[in-house]
Amino acid sequence: MGPELQAVALSAGIATLVGAAGAVLVLLLTRRPSVRAAAGAAIAAPVVVVLAVAAGIYASARAMLLSEHDSRLVLLGLLATVPVALVTGWIIARHVQGLGRSISEAESARMRELEVEERRRELVAWVSHDLRSPLAGMRAITDALEDGVVEDVPAALARLRHDIARMDGMVDDLLQLSRIHAGAVARHRTSVTLADVVSDVVAAARAPAAAAGVTVAAGTSPAASDLTVHVDAEELTRVLDNLVSNAVRHTPSGGRVAVAMDATAHEAVVRVEDECGGIAEDALQRIFEAGYRTNAARTPGPGAGAGLGLAIVRGIVEAHGGSVGASNVGRGCRFEVRLPRPPGGVAGGVTAGPPAGPPGEPPAGPPARPARG
Repeated sequence: MGPELQAVALSAGIATLVGAAGAVLVLLLTRRPSVRAAAGAAIAAPVVVVLAVAAGIYASARAMLLSEHDSRLVLLGLLATVPVALVTGWIIARHVQGLGRSISEAESARMRELEVEERRRELVAWVSHDLRSPLAGMRAITDALEDGVVEDVPAALARLRHDIARMDGMVDDLLQLSRIHAGAVARHRTSVTLADVVSDVVAAARAPAAAAGVTVAAGTSPAASDLTVHVDAEELTRVLDNLVSNAVRHTPSGGRVAVAMDATAHEAVVRVEDECGGIAEDALQRIFEAGYRTNAARTPGPGAGAGLGLAIVRGIVEAHGGSVGASNVGRGCRFEVRLPRPPGGVAGGVTAGPPAGPPGEPPAGPPARPARG
């Protein structure tokens, strides 16, 4: 083999070794499934090619007995192309990152659409189930009235009115949820004294609570009387009415529901605590989903809606720029609504209403019960 072929063989061998080492590095970078790793591999790949070529040519130059000075000049000339390779790799990496973000966003959007569609199907199934029950009762009553076999007509009409009212509530909840999804809530905002709204809601809840043997307690300290929020008063009343009536419905006879107000420098807070025994921890994350109920609460009791109450609460509160959450505390659970305060509101912390339980009373309660909506 002549010296030229030997130089070529040496150049190919060195270039192969360097290229193989670089390929291993690129493969190691791509083993991590992330956009950043892919970008790093995109930058490294052209640099590896340039280094492999430079190493091969330098080795062949030395094999052809070029002087060390000449060989160094050849090597420097080749290494001068490394910045070009880096820029090329950076451009490719930016393109890869852009594609990665687009793919990730598209996948996230697809997953959200699938989740929304799944929840929509669940909601339709649940509402259909809940509407079927009063419809069946109404059909039975009307058939009996037509056949003249009803002995107590006033009682039958009262039952018919009850079922109509229940269906009307479900339809109203569905319409409200549709308005929330369409962004048609919280459009008519005014400055509202929070204590007045809380007082009205508590006053309206006391009669049905008393019939259920439940006490609803609330109060407003003088410092809290000027606490104002910029909200749609009707929507805020609906939020608090849903929470308080929900708390009353799930508190056993002899229990108590406490409504309290608090304030931070930037938020007004309303807490509704009950003695329901708590909510299962795995259900706390889903109770604000439309139509969600655990299996034990699958069939609504008297006065229950379609499981949309808490979803409506969250939608209205978020439309006002606030947040709502739930947690287990003491003998039951606490629902906490936070709303942004307008500038110039009352500063500092304010508390209205009694504590969740008498001082010194142990927090123990009955076992956790399922979520409610």
